Amino acid sequence: MMQLPKIVFTDIDGVWTDGGMYYDQQENEWKKFNTRDSAGVLFLRSLQIPLVILTGEDTRIMTRRAEKLKIEYCLQGVKNKLEVATRFCSERGIDLKECAFIGDDLIDLPLLKAVGFSACPEDATALVQKQVNRILKVKGGDGAFRAFVEEIIEQSGKWQEALSGLDVS
Repeated sequence: MMQLPKIVFTDIDGVWTDGGMYYDQQENEWKKFNTRDSAGVLFLRSLQIPLVILTGEDTRIMTRRAEKLKIEYCLQGVKNKLEVATRFCSERGIDLKECAFIGDDLIDLPLLKAVGFSACPEDATALVQKQVNRILKVKGGDGAFRAFVEEIIEQSGKWQEALSGLDVS
């Protein structure tokens, strides 16, 4: 049985979104998030596991999504996710092997290889799929983050604890 991770790291584009970037003629950028992923955030909160967003993009869109879901750690413009995650863990006395990460592309590979539990959406690049502990049966943007968190809960046998700690108010 797997231990619960002490920290969960997540990529955004290609995990929480379908990886598409939409632009209109007024220079607005759009991203579609799946509301199912919100339950993954709630499950982690109920288990008192910090969630850290690590994304290479730096957008107001992501800031707004993190604020809405009350995610404390939203680190944007991150080019070296392994370095940032290592520093984040070191400041808290946590080893990366005690953490989990979901990512989908080349920028995610070093961190995916370093954590104790890694996963990717089913439409992640083939190179990433070869490196992770679990390939989810959900595409990016279709609730992949929630599926990842549910996999962690399932593997650790902590469903009762996760459900009992839910605050859906």
